[in-house]
Amino acid sequence: VTNFVRKGVEKSSKRVFIVHRLDRETSGVLVFAKHQEAKRFLQSTWLDFEKTYCAVVHGRMPKQHGRIESYLSESGVHKMYSTRDATKGKLSKTQYRVLKEVGDFSLLEIKILTGRKHQIRVHLADAGCPVVGDRKYGEGKGREAKRLALHAQTLLIAHPHTKQEMSFTAEVPGYFKALMA
Repeated sequence: VTNFVRKGVEKSSKRVFIVHRLDRETSGVLVFAKHQEAKRFLQSTWLDFEKTYCAVVHGRMPKQHGRIESYLSESGVHKMYSTRDATKGKLSKTQYRVLKEVGDFSLLEIKILTGRKHQIRVHLADAGCPVVGDRKYGEGKGREAKRLALHAQTLLIAHPHTKQEMSFTAEVPGYFKALMA
């Protein structure tokens, strides 16, 4: 992205600042800032922004819509896990809605109400419906898929200077559509 902003002029002082991250295999909307002040504002208000994801999962959720809550903690091998013990983890809340069910797969719309590492992946695996292609939390079900079926679809944020609400959407990858055909 920095190379794009510099438009081929390596010594240009133009640069971008990363505001947030996605898991390596997750596709979708990313936010960069052009100035350090904008980055600080966006990061300080990050929890106020609305983040909508979509995922294709194995199986069917227990309800057509719901909320998953647990305390997430990290093991020594950089793997997250849920616990009911508030002293061992951070409270994590994930809201979901089933959009479509086909065969052994379900397409979900997901809103993260907190932003914890691997939150969506852990919560869906805990519900018995791991994300397709998830080799870390999929309990062996992720090996046959070519990639993780998790996508950061829409991000609703406040502009760092005008404070005007802005919405950004990334189209769902064709891979998801093929899984749900």
